[in-house]
Amino acid sequence: MCTAITYNTKDHYFGRNFDLEYSYNETVTIVPRNYPLKFRQVKNLDKHYALIGMAYVTDNYPLYYDAINEKGLGMAGLNFPLNADYKEEKDGKDNVASFEFIPWILGQCANLTEAKQLLNNLNIVNLNFSKELPASPLHWIIADKEKSITVECVKEDLKIYDNPVGVLTNNPTFDIQMFNLNNYMNLSIEKPDNNFSSKLNLELYSRGMGALGMPGDLSSASRFVKATFTKMNSLSDDSESASISQFFHILGSAAQQRGLVHMGEDKYEITIYSSCCNLDKGLYYYTTYENSQITKIDMYKENLDGTDLINYKLIQGQKIFNQN
Repeated sequence: MCTAITYNTKDHYFGRNFDLEYSYNETVTIVPRNYPLKFRQVKNLDKHYALIGMAYVTDNYPLYYDAINEKGLGMAGLNFPLNADYKEEKDGKDNVASFEFIPWILGQCANLTEAKQLLNNLNIVNLNFSKELPASPLHWIIADKEKSITVECVKEDLKIYDNPVGVLTNNPTFDIQMFNLNNYMNLSIEKPDNNFSSKLNLELYSRGMGALGMPGDLSSASRFVKATFTKMNSLSDDSESASISQFFHILGSAAQQRGLVHMGEDKYEITIYSSCCNLDKGLYYYTTYENSQITKIDMYKENLDGTDLINYKLIQGQKIFNQN
C-alpha cells in the first residue's frame, strides 16, 4: 500500500512511501517546461511548469507516482482498491484519465487555489494507458506550501476533502480515516495519569506509555493513525539536514518490511522507495529498500527549458561508510 505526508519547518516538504511487492524500474524523472504533455481527451500542454518526481516512463510518457512542480505544488497517487470508481466521458467536463491526473494538475497549477479551480470541472475517466497497463485504482493528495487536500473519485461522485493532517494512506475513504482519529484522542506524548481507578496504585514502568493503544500493524487504517500521530508531534530544527532526516523518520514509522505482508508465492510487499521533496527549492530526495543513504536530485541543475525528459535510475544496494 502507501503512505504520503507533508511536513513544514523553515521550508515545506512533501513525499511518500511507495509500498508494493514489485518494482516497475521507476526513475526520478524531470519534465522540462517545453516537453509536450499529451492527454487523451483534454488539451495538450506544449508549455507548462517543470516537474520532478518518481515515474515509470513508457512510450516517452511519465506515469508519475508522485511529483512536485517548480512553483511548489506537490501531488501523489496512492492505491485505493474497491473504492476508486472512474467515470465515462461527459460532455462539458475536463475528461482526464487517472494516469494523466498528476501532470495535468502540476503542469498548469501553481498552488492549491488554482488546483481547486481545475477540480471543479474534472471528470476522471475510465481509460487504460494501454492493454498491458490498465488503470490503477487511486486517490490523491495535493499539497502546496500551506495546505493539502485529498481527491477521491468514488461511486457517488468526485470527493474533495480538506486534509488538515497532511497525511494519506489507502482504504477506507478519507472521511472515515479522519473520523477514526476520534478513537485515539487519548494518545499523548506525555506521561499518562492513572485514570483506571483511584483505588489502585498503578505505576509507570516505561517511557512512551502515553501512546499506549496506538496501532502498530501494517494496515492502511493503522498506518494513517500512526503516521498522523508521529507527524503531528514531530520536532526538528529548521536546517535542511534536520528537516529531511525527520521527514524520513516519520515515513519510517509506517514503512513495510520484507516478510511481514505476504502477497502469495514468494512475493512480499515492501517499501520500495521513500521520497521527500523540498517544495521551496525543487529538491527531490529518496531512499530505497536496499539503500538507506539519502540521494538528492536538484531540478534546477538541469535545463528546465529543454524539450527532452531527464531520467535518473535509482541507486540500489546499501551504501556503507567505512569509518576505520
